[in-house]
Amino acid sequence: MKRVVSLILVLLLATYNISFADDLNLSGESAILIDGDTGQILFGKNPNMELYPASTTKIMTGILAIELGHMDDTVTIDDEIVQLTDGSHIALEPGERLNFEDLLYALLIQSANDAALAIAKHISGDIDKFVDLMNEKARELGALNTNFVNPNGLTHEDHITTAYDLSLMAKYAMENPKFRDIVANYHYEIPETNKKDETRYLNSNNRLLYSSRKIDVDGESIPIKYEGATGIKTGYTVAAQNCLVASATRGDRNLIAVVLKANGREVFSDIHQLFNYGFDNYKKVNIATKGQVVDNIQVSDGISSTVEGAIERDLFACVPKGGADNIERVISLNESIEAPIKKGQALGTVTYYLEDQLLAESNIISTLNIEKNMTSKITDKMPSKWYGLGILLIGIVLIRLHILKMRRKRRRRRSIYRMDGHIR
Repeated sequence: MKRVVSLILVLLLATYNISFADDLNLSGESAILIDGDTGQILFGKNPNMELYPASTTKIMTGILAIELGHMDDTVTIDDEIVQLTDGSHIALEPGERLNFEDLLYALLIQSANDAALAIAKHISGDIDKFVDLMNEKARELGALNTNFVNPNGLTHEDHITTAYDLSLMAKYAMENPKFRDIVANYHYEIPETNKKDETRYLNSNNRLLYSSRKIDVDGESIPIKYEGATGIKTGYTVAAQNCLVASATRGDRNLIAVVLKANGREVFSDIHQLFNYGFDNYKKVNIATKGQVVDNIQVSDGISSTVEGAIERDLFACVPKGGADNIERVISLNESIEAPIKKGQALGTVTYYLEDQLLAESNIISTLNIEKNMTSKITDKMPSKWYGLGILLIGIVLIRLHILKMRRKRRRRRSIYRMDGHIR
């Protein structure tokens, strides 16, 4: 249930918080900028346009490799892997034995297509079965406009995704410490194997991490290296052109940017513009704190008539600088709130907006256990078919008691009359 609620919130955020900055002149046909912690969308340019992802596909391959694979496994390369390899590779040979972790580094740093195939076959025993897992995971993450055909990103007319979908995959991947550690590297060495007597030296094409080559950003010539860049994956084919999914950190801020189908090194200029826009124009705000009381809520049939409702979790959002004072809160309570109530039980939701844009949402939970009152317990335990009869019997008893009381009063009055009238 929590996964469904999270997915709905992600889709709502995707619907609302798309900003279109007039001063961003991007070469990529599609782009998106999100907050890496909340998933809030800060900027979008055709974010749902279906395009070829090239080797950014390997983000998903890497996710599954980490979640389903074992780093200390030994992987034996077979003929199929070598025969199917095209494009970027590390020259794997039939019968070669490598450590699984080394293949993972080759996948995410060198962008080796043969490593992607080897990982897929090792995990699933069949490359197509692994691709099924990729698509299943994409749907689980809410990447509903994605369809994978292979684990490496080679062009196929049915192998498509969107900038928005890639941002979901990237956010999920960067929450994994192993993935995060690997993509922060731009160099790695694979030692000798039974088929190779020399070390393989791997180098990343994600020049945001290291390159001093110059690009033009807003009319200024600056190095490609972006201060605070933390990953994650490049991609290129003739059909896809230059693609890049990137992440960067500044202070307590984590941003993820995606650019698809850009021209040459302009993909790095686009990423610079996106990151600069996010860091310069937005700040992270603690909207609400876990346990913060939002309302006293009426309770039916309880030993207490009210209970304090509190925020279930800490809420953060990126807001335009100077805009925090304009955040509005909307409380929505469940239609029926009646005892018994358990501490931590959801009683409704609280939603925060900025100029009609959804920022964050949390359950409102009970701060106490509220038991049913005794009258309610008795009536609840009484079988429904006897309830009416019980009320009738109680009424008869009360009437009978009233009649007896009236008779006693009449006897008392007659006795007094006789005494006063000297009647014995």
